Amino acid sequence: MPPERSRSYFRASCKPIADPTLAEMGKNLKEAVKMLEDSQTRTEEENGKKLVSGDIPGPLQGRIQNIGEQGHMALLGHSLGAYISTLDKEKLRKLTTRILSDTTLWLCRIFRYENGCAYFHEEEREGLAKICRLAIHSRYEDFVVDGFNVLYNKKPVIYLSAAARPGLGQYLCNQLGLPFPCLCRVPCNTMFGSQHQMDVAFLEKLIKDDIERGRLPLLLVANAGTAAVGHTDKIGRLKELCEQYGIWLHVEGVNLATLALGYVSSSVLAAAKCDSMTMTPGPWLGLPAVPAVTLYKHDDPALTLVAGLTSNKPTDKLRALPLWLSLQYLGLDGFVERIKHACQLSQRLQESLKKVNYIKILVEDELSSPVVVFRFFQELPGSDPVFKAVPVPNMTPSAVGRERHSCDALNRWLGEQLKQLVPAGGLTVMDLEAEGTCLRFSPLMTAAVLGTRGEDVDQLVACIESKLPVLCCTLQLREEFKQEVEATAGLLYVDDPNWPGIGVVRYEHANDDKSSLKSDPEGEKIHAGLLKKLNELESDLTFKIGPEYKSMKSCLYVGMASDDVDAAELVETIVATAREIEENSRLLENMTEVVRKGIQEAQVELQKASEERLLEEGVLRQIPVVGSVLNWFSPVQALQKGRTFNLTAGSLESTEPIYVYKAQGAGVTLPPTPSGSRTKQRLPGQKPFKRSLRGSDALSETSSVSHIEDLEKVERLSGGLEQITLEASSTEGHPGAPSPQHTDQTEAFQKGVPHPEDDHPQMGKPGCRDLRLTQPVNSHL
Repeated sequence: MPPERSRSYFRASCKPIADPTLAEMGKNLKEAVKMLEDSQTRTEEENGKKLVSGDIPGPLQGRIQNIGEQGHMALLGHSLGAYISTLDKEKLRKLTTRILSDTTLWLCRIFRYENGCAYFHEEEREGLAKICRLAIHSRYEDFVVDGFNVLYNKKPVIYLSAAARPGLGQYLCNQLGLPFPCLCRVPCNTMFGSQHQMDVAFLEKLIKDDIERGRLPLLLVANAGTAAVGHTDKIGRLKELCEQYGIWLHVEGVNLATLALGYVSSSVLAAAKCDSMTMTPGPWLGLPAVPAVTLYKHDDPALTLVAGLTSNKPTDKLRALPLWLSLQYLGLDGFVERIKHACQLSQRLQESLKKVNYIKILVEDELSSPVVVFRFFQELPGSDPVFKAVPVPNMTPSAVGRERHSCDALNRWLGEQLKQLVPAGGLTVMDLEAEGTCLRFSPLMTAAVLGTRGEDVDQLVACIESKLPVLCCTLQLREEFKQEVEATAGLLYVDDPNWPGIGVVRYEHANDDKSSLKSDPEGEKIHAGLLKKLNELESDLTFKIGPEYKSMKSCLYVGMASDDVDAAELVETIVATAREIEENSRLLENMTEVVRKGIQEAQVELQKASEERLLEEGVLRQIPVVGSVLNWFSPVQALQKGRTFNLTAGSLESTEPIYVYKAQGAGVTLPPTPSGSRTKQRLPGQKPFKRSLRGSDALSETSSVSHIEDLEKVERLSGGLEQITLEASSTEGHPGAPSPQHTDQTEAFQKGVPHPEDDHPQMGKPGCRDLRLTQPVNSHL
């Protein structure tokens, strides 16, 4: 029957309802929905608030979706099914038979499947298991009598594609009671065609080999849209092969939904001639709790009853009621419009992604496929002049291979970012064996529920384009960062393929046990301080401490790079900061022991001083009254003795110089903190870890010259500072030959007359030489 005629027949069959019970139920449908809405509104008014998903306790809290009116109609079907089951047997039998026959007829007309029967089931794979039982009963005539003895003499073989959904073969064997050798996985194309399509030539070879071994080729499962990438097998060629060897052909996949459209590709149209096919109209139409449907062709009702495809129980036939109500509500135009809208969304995204660089589409040969699978992939890092601000060093083939594998982590990061930015897109992240991590856009399964529109697809493409510079920069810097870390002492590069950032590094302190992977408290303390210091630099990079497993050693995770980053400066900053933190922690740890020993030594010294004073003054002076009289007549001129503890030097010193000179000594000066060998001069406003502007080709001539002049001025000023400091230090290095100014100032100080050139009377105190040396430098600047 032509498609136009079948569609007009569907429209005509949807309008009149001849059965009185059905007519009465259809008449009261709107009234029932209105009653439910009024009841809900009344309950909300009584409670004084609107019912939201957060008010529902338990696991349903926050997970209720907006299912729309057609979704309420499908849910209403379950309630009506429970109500209808209470009717008397005769009315129940007539009503359920009419519902099942009408739904089966409508589905066969919509999907161009002539003279077919329908089986409605909750589990999507259950229909295929029933079809396998039907095929066994059809090919093994004595199976009902002899049972599995017939299968033992001639083992059945079920052929599955290597691109079939995971766990399908194991499920069939468990449901049918067959051993796993009864399954035969057919590989996909390796030379010609899509790598996700079944290899027809190899399948024919497998069939011939099984026949020669005395096996029975039973059933072939083909894909009209694989579970991963949505590719369609060559169903027309497979149908000819199955007819040649008497094999049952079963087809499944999301591309079967396109059979309802006016234009269908030849590969999908051939599925209308198969022996059976399984469809999931619930996700396609956004209908909750709608069963899956398996359409099949068979002339023997007894075998279908034995296989479980048909049932004499009226309640089993009520499974079709939610779909029956939804088809009545949507009509043919609404049904086709939803599928057409989903296909248009996929085509819109596919056409837009073809214009985006570094995005590889895996379904370019499937022009009519409603599934789009793509991934970010850059074959040669640094080859594009748009994102190549600084040339990347020559990379070995193994390094390029590692960078290509690191694209999986970047694609996972891209998928998570897109799902957060465009939640209505319905993107999913999946791992393919050959291609790696990819992103899948399947609007047939998500658009009706999420309400995806064309604007969402455009926003999705815009977000992808905005994330490409970050992905390219990060991919280019990964290998350079690894080489810098491996060339730096004290740092260990940690290869974490799941981290999408520049890389992972661990600082190895002095007490680090390199042979052990257990947690290190000292290392965790150093990495925590390192993370705090790096975050205070206010750079564009993000840093994180990991891993999440506390039994492993802590590491520093460097995040994504949004601009050109100097990997050498980054690594140098990390190791210098970590060493500084380690030295400070050692100083604090040793300070406790040094102070404790100093206190003990001071107590011993004070005890000795007390004993010496007792011997010097005599015993009589210790008597309260006598001692006062002796001290009045003959006072003792004793010096005050004490002890001071120098924290810098960690030594115990006498307090006698303090009382003699009436001033406290400066002590030992702290050594300066060692800095890295490279100190980079930055312009005002320039953030850390940025490459020098001299190596950038993206700047204009005017801006380049001005920035270079600024850098040269800064370098000249810093050079002048170093020269003046060196001259001052060379003068200090010869105490035997003081300068004339210093000699004059010394004489003037001894005479109590200020020097005429001296504007600061404090120059005679300790530390005046530093102040005199820095004063000309400041005036010069």
